[in-house]
Amino acid sequence: MIISKRRSVLTALACSSLLFTACSSAAPSASPAAGKESAPASTAAAPAAQAAELSSAIDQYRKFVISQSDEFVKATEAFTKAVKSGDMETAKKLYGPSRMYFERIEPIAESLGDFDPWIDAREGDVPAEEWRGFHRLEKALWETKSVAGQEKVADQLLQDVKQLRVKVESVEIDTSMLVTGAVELLNEVSSSKVTGEEERYSHTDLYDFAANVEGASQIFKVLKPALDQKNAALAKEIETRFNELDQTLSPFRKDKDFVLYTELTQDQVKKLSQAIDALAEPLSQMGTVVEG
Repeated sequence: MIISKRRSVLTALACSSLLFTACSSAAPSASPAAGKESAPASTAAAPAAQAAELSSAIDQYRKFVISQSDEFVKATEAFTKAVKSGDMETAKKLYGPSRMYFERIEPIAESLGDFDPWIDAREGDVPAEEWRGFHRLEKALWETKSVAGQEKVADQLLQDVKQLRVKVESVEIDTSMLVTGAVELLNEVSSSKVTGEEERYSHTDLYDFAANVEGASQIFKVLKPALDQKNAALAKEIETRFNELDQTLSPFRKDKDFVLYTELTQDQVKKLSQAIDALAEPLSQMGTVVEG
């Protein structure tokens, strides 16, 4: 996902507000006899209020991303420590949960150059000599059943995750990026998570599934006040669809963990896919409304 180079909605709204104020100050006062009335104060204030609301949404999301990145470093450190010590059972237990922090903020990672393939590339996504990250260790843990010789891969993964944490401090975020990110997170679910393609060795796809949905939900949460003002019915529909998807996913939770993807029946997979599609349609309309 690439952050849009277009001028942000916030800038456009702020500029339009300033232009309106400047023009109003320059124009001669109209007398009551001329039959003209000045624009209501509420009309002039609306763009500025909308800009402030969207600015607050971006600030909230940035805090979420930084918080998730902090936890991602801690979780990856514990996971790679287990790999390097040869404690395969602990490494397997930590693998799925540690990846959830990344999956929640994947739109940010994908906007920062090579971090996504470094951390999340599957076998075959990149040339064999360049393959590194979580999925290479996944194959060692579940397919090869040995982590001997994987110390450098583990060290590199932790280094990449720490560097991602540094980069998220200065990443440019605007409203378009948020809206696109929410939709792309659901696309990730429907294209790979719900098909079982992401975690081909560990079958921990539902961790990724849930985290992608949680990431999209967080974006909706910060944009909801602005959406409520413009289209409350759409906001309510999206909220309802998120709740329905969560209920559909709920039977596969085990406390903070999830069942293996291979335990799902075809009918259960179909219901999850349908719940994703039901959410994706109204969510895709959010950008037009918020940015309109």
